[in-house]
Amino acid sequence: MAVTDNREWQAPGGIPAPPAAAPAPPTGMANTPPPPPGAVSPPPPVGWTPPPKPGLIPLRPMTLGTILGAAFRVLRRNPRPTFGVALLVEGVIFVVSLLLIGGTDIFVLTRIGSASDQDQPAIAAGSVAIALIAASVPLLLSIAGSAFLQGIIVLEVSRATLGEKQTLGRLYTRGKGRFWALIGYTLLLALAVVVVVGVIVGLIVLFVATLGTAGIVLAVLLGILGFLALVVAFFWLGTKLSMVPSALMLERLTIRAAIARSWSLTNGYFWRTLGIQLLVSAIVSVAQQVVTTPLSIVVGIFVPLIDPNGQMSGTTVAVIAVFGVLSLVLVVVFAAITAVISTSTTALIYLDLRMRKEGLDLDLARFAEARQAGDTSLPDPYLPAAA
Repeated sequence: MAVTDNREWQAPGGIPAPPAAAPAPPTGMANTPPPPPGAVSPPPPVGWTPPPKPGLIPLRPMTLGTILGAAFRVLRRNPRPTFGVALLVEGVIFVVSLLLIGGTDIFVLTRIGSASDQDQPAIAAGSVAIALIAASVPLLLSIAGSAFLQGIIVLEVSRATLGEKQTLGRLYTRGKGRFWALIGYTLLLALAVVVVVGVIVGLIVLFVATLGTAGIVLAVLLGILGFLALVVAFFWLGTKLSMVPSALMLERLTIRAAIARSWSLTNGYFWRTLGIQLLVSAIVSVAQQVVTTPLSIVVGIFVPLIDPNGQMSGTTVAVIAVFGVLSLVLVVVFAAITAVISTSTTALIYLDLRMRKEGLDLDLARFAEARQAGDTSLPDPYLPAAA
């Protein structure tokens, strides 16, 4: 039968055993006083967790590297409604411009050449009007196509931020009713530029025609000052109004409200916005030169080798035509790439400004979490009511 004895063991001679040593406190807590009786112990510290990233970007105010990386990722993340649409728009504009303007020029020159001496002044005036009308058609097509492409890219960036990958049809449906507002704004902007340039050119012509030598001096001064003013206005107004397409498409504002919205969003961030846009333009321009310059060098070296006497044989013409077509294809491709990256950059800057000023990142994170949980009751986080 086992015998238990709960008394403490004593050494022989009646000397009690030393008490057991208390466990050592954890490292860094040796000098921490014990909590008072009845106090609630604080919870253990929680480690840092990165911001959520449901899609294209992490949901936090973005750095320059984040904006640049995301702008280039838009091209390959969902290429059909981005690069595909951009390539289609740029290609159609280029082909229509080439056929319409080139065909009109051939028609005008043929008509003037076949006219009699008495009819040539009237035919020349009519030909100029025909040429202007023919040139305005590609211009209007370019404005409408570029505005449509801007709207599609803005919508794609906004949905990619939430982790969605949508088709062109769904993006068009989401932006239905806003594309015409964006086209109208782009037309108004182009009209304003034409009016301002027209006024300056008209004043220069008026000075030269009416004031003689003094008018020429005034015209030169006006031309220089007008050019400098247009450059400053281009960068200043272009930056202050660069958020208008995003405000029109995502917040569904009127044109006037979108202009005011863009103006207020860029307050305090003008130089940052301008610097990022210029940097992206420089990167794309350098990339284009890296690709197209070797092609020009090859043409300059290869053509004299196959036709050293400059006789322009059939082989030489064919080679020049092939390189010419290849150059045109590269121009269209890089125009599409530039359009996607530039518009994506501006849309990302718009999101970044709203995150910094309005806490849009919190609304986006809340929307993404609710959608993952199956809750579809939350409104669109980009609308003003959710900002």
